[in-house]
Amino acid sequence: MKNIELNGNEYEIVVNEGDCLNKEVLQEKFTDYFEPFDYVFGDYAYDKLRLKGFYESNNAKANKINDIKYVDDYKKNYCSFGAKTFLIKKIK
Repeated sequence: MKNIELNGNEYEIVVNEGDCLNKEVLQEKFTDYFEPFDYVFGDYAYDKLRLKGFYESNNAKANKINDIKYVDDYKKNYCSFGAKTFLIKKIK
């Protein structure tokens, strides 16, 4: 997989459905809020990028709304059907 750098951190592109990850658009939305998360999930709704942070399951901060094992539930319940999505993972 390909890696990208955001705010001085390196991320592995885990999923990039529909080749939708646009680094320039992501950099505009990616703030320091997302830096503590192990993963960042992105989806496009009405041509607008939305981001959501997730933690590894073994992280003490993980709970049902931000545990990576529930990312598919999040996608099913909060994303438009057929939305283009991507998932990036912070490289430690």
